[in-house]
Amino acid sequence: MVTHTLSVEYTEISGISQLADEDRKLLSDAWDACECAYAPYSNFNVGAALILANGLTFKGNNQENGAYPSGICAERVAVFSASALHPGVPIKTIAVVAKTNVFNLANPVTPCGACRQVISEYEFLSGKPIRIILQGNSEKIWIINGIANLLPLMFHGSELKK
Repeated sequence: MVTHTLSVEYTEISGISQLADEDRKLLSDAWDACECAYAPYSNFNVGAALILANGLTFKGNNQENGAYPSGICAERVAVFSASALHPGVPIKTIAVVAKTNVFNLANPVTPCGACRQVISEYEFLSGKPIRIILQGNSEKIWIINGIANLLPLMFHGSELKK
């Protein structure tokens, strides 16, 4: 028997002023998207914004539905919109933010498992790590370089074709 250890690497900063201009704008776009989320059931608004390698930005927010699981997460709205309009253009960075008045978000919120898998697919297709910037109700921001830090031991659809 062999025991292996996985580790996660991320950078934590204490405010938006420590970000580069492009990242600040992306985080701001994610907050704008968050304000438009349709979350009447959970009262948990999530916004996402991503920038493609060609410089175009796409926003998304969570869209709930009374017939669960018919809703969709902010990250997938942004990723699928970008891919539908600009197929094959790599995603450079995605920012994800969340807010709620139902409970305290002391730490940034990370993407759910389904969103992590979707991000991994697009990262795999591009061959380059996607930067992920996360923020919640506080000034704390996490920056993650590559989805493997959020989804270790992932698989890719192309592996299923073998």
